[in-house]
Amino acid sequence: MRTLIVFLLVGFGAQLVDGSLGMAYGITATTMALLAGATAAQASFAVNLAQVGTTLASGASHWKFGNVDVKTVAKLGLPGMLGAFVGATLLSNISTEAAQPLMTTILVVLGFYLLLRFGLGLGTPPVLNVNEERQHSAGFLAPVGTFGGFLSATGGGGWGPLTVTTLMTAGKTTPRRVIGSVSASEFLVSLAASIGFLFGMGDQLREMGVIVLGLLAGGVIAAPFAAWLVSRVNAVVLGTFVGGLLVVLNLLRMSQSMEIDRTVITLLQIAIGVLTLVLGTRAWRRTRAARDDAQATPPAEEAAPGHEQGTDGEHGAGHEQRTDEDRARTHA
Repeated sequence: MRTLIVFLLVGFGAQLVDGSLGMAYGITATTMALLAGATAAQASFAVNLAQVGTTLASGASHWKFGNVDVKTVAKLGLPGMLGAFVGATLLSNISTEAAQPLMTTILVVLGFYLLLRFGLGLGTPPVLNVNEERQHSAGFLAPVGTFGGFLSATGGGGWGPLTVTTLMTAGKTTPRRVIGSVSASEFLVSLAASIGFLFGMGDQLREMGVIVLGLLAGGVIAAPFAAWLVSRVNAVVLGTFVGGLLVVLNLLRMSQSMEIDRTVITLLQIAIGVLTLVLGTRAWRRTRAARDDAQATPPAEEAAPGHEQGTDGEHGAGHEQRTDEDRARTHA
């Protein structure tokens, strides 16, 4: 019973963060399963199996709050299923720990990029309005989904960090729809990974039952709260915290896979945490100031002097004529 309660709380906390920021469920839950004595393959099996239920609840919740783009889910999730199935089958038979240091380093770099881009407002401004979003091509999303699914199955987490970071870096989709679409497509990835693990490790399912049940129950409870939260949070601030979280979590994995002194990692994590709070606050102030300026600027018709009622008809006619000419040029 104690183990069940512990993993229920872990599942709740991990899903609350994952559903809000698009990552951390797999990494958090896998770490706890490893600490509980599971092997790497058992931990990844348990986490992916639990995520079949939690990601279904999360995807439905994000859909309800308008955070999901169906086309992105299909283009990302279907290739992700292939990568996850292959990765699960592979992990059931061999170890892929040798690749962990390289992947961890890449994710730390990507996390820093997101943290600085959103926190300092660097690079091309991200899309913040759903109506201004542009579709990613299947040629772009398919490799990301395939590799993300493989990483999720073999590394006990990684789908969110890789896919969320890549889509946010591209800047075509609002942060909340990136997170919602990634969370929804993760259901397909977890389902495929679980099927792959069942083929290779079905006889060990009973041993992981309590961990799976705890993670599943906690995640399902937290999913609606996380989806509501991400639909309310400032998009630029959200991107800043995604970057900070990515760096903090992967610094922890560095200490585990690269034998770096734990004290050094802890100090770095604290520094990154403080930096994230500072940049997140700065991003919030910057976006709030921009919004206030936009609201304070009067419309062009009101700001321009000399527009008396007697001349409105002439101006209106001229405006309509110019609009018709603009339309003609657009369609030409």
